[in-house]
Amino acid sequence: MPMVPEAVVAMQACARIGAVHSVVFGGFSFNSIRDRIEDAGARVVITADGGRRGGGVVELKAAVDRALDGACATIEKVIVLNRCGAPVTMRAGRDLWWHELIAGLPADCPPLWVDAEHPLFLLYTSGSTGKPKGIQHASAGYLLGAKLTSEWVFDLRDDDVFWCTADVGWVTGHSYVAYGPLAAGATIVMYEGAPMVPDGGRFWRICQDHAVTIFYTAPTAIRALMKLGDALPAKYDLSRLRLLGSVGEPINPEAWMWYHRVIGGGRCPIVDTWWQTETGAIMIAPLPGVTVTKPGSCTQPLPGIDALIVDDQGEPVTQPDAGGYLVIRKPWPSMLRTLWGDNQRYLSTYWERFQGRYYVAGDSAHRDADGCYWIMGRIDDVLKVSGHRLGTMEIESALVANPSVAEAAVVGRVDDIKGESVFAFVVLRGPRPTGDSSALVNELRNWVGDQLGAIAKPDRIRFADNLPKTRSGKIMRRL
Repeated sequence: MPMVPEAVVAMQACARIGAVHSVVFGGFSFNSIRDRIEDAGARVVITADGGRRGGGVVELKAAVDRALDGACATIEKVIVLNRCGAPVTMRAGRDLWWHELIAGLPADCPPLWVDAEHPLFLLYTSGSTGKPKGIQHASAGYLLGAKLTSEWVFDLRDDDVFWCTADVGWVTGHSYVAYGPLAAGATIVMYEGAPMVPDGGRFWRICQDHAVTIFYTAPTAIRALMKLGDALPAKYDLSRLRLLGSVGEPINPEAWMWYHRVIGGGRCPIVDTWWQTETGAIMIAPLPGVTVTKPGSCTQPLPGIDALIVDDQGEPVTQPDAGGYLVIRKPWPSMLRTLWGDNQRYLSTYWERFQGRYYVAGDSAHRDADGCYWIMGRIDDVLKVSGHRLGTMEIESALVANPSVAEAAVVGRVDDIKGESVFAFVVLRGPRPTGDSSALVNELRNWVGDQLGAIAKPDRIRFADNLPKTRSGKIMRRL
């Protein structure tokens, strides 16, 4: 679905009747849609004819049709929202228009009462093994975490206008667009377009025109907008803003200071939040008016969150600024319950590293002398690109599926805008190019885009004669 109110309507309608939903980001390829439908065993797809993005139309229904072509045998119906008036193919007996389906129905829909642990939704997130993981969240615990953290971290008031810029295809769009703020009674803003279209003042114009008071976005967006200079946001009246938030990855101090000085006018607290798809809700963040903030630090765990930094043996790291594994010692309401259809993978991914003593977040961190947490990055082979997690093996598998490629190794590289960019080392089946290789690079980048979606395209491709490996043949990405 595009970022329109009907996306949230569809999610909450599923919750109201006890149906489990799984939202797929609209920028993913048909292969990714197919994989998620088949793993979940979905019966219904809700989509739109298209969505508006970057001045153009993303053909969502066409991507769904391609995903279902000769596959996804469990699908019985496809519901299509007429968003753009784009021409689409409607298959008789399977495809239904949203507006025709709801015509004449009563406005009241009594909820189906479900058990507290009834699955609310699945959300697929990248894993280091190449196969996306279906994170399963429960109805009561997830909603409690999303609602309470919305109230605590954002200091929600009755007259607030809350804007989280995340797409509902990601967990931030679940917890802080579709569920948390609305459960707390807040007024929210949804925006379908891109931050740079028609120009780099788009976000600030929306904040001005809709009197936004709380603005929650990703460091990637902040860094990109910061590069445009101070004069652009100065054109807009941002005086109604009273709280700023950051989500998706660690924010560098330079971007934090610009965000505070230029967008917040030096008066708005910044809540730098650490959490994950798996945690369901914010885990570590400052409480506005309570916590002393530090540029680049997510500060301290929220009440009830028992976080710890441990070494390779699972022992607490007590020396200030010494890094280690970030772990959680005690359960919390919004934690993931399992991985859909694969509880053993759930146990091995999140619990076996320290014999079940801790939930292992997969992030490295250190704590300073004041007890503030600083997130250092991923420990496993998962990249964080523009706040989105991409498995290195997913991208490698897509590259190797190209007839020209024999082997591939994907690693992350520091990027001023996206936080981390995708860097691929590729061994070809034939000799590597000696002259201009731009045509082949573009072919492989587009190939990955077709397989996984545009966000997974490698930013750089370097051709090599071989890749460093262990004696057992495992690629040594750290080299």
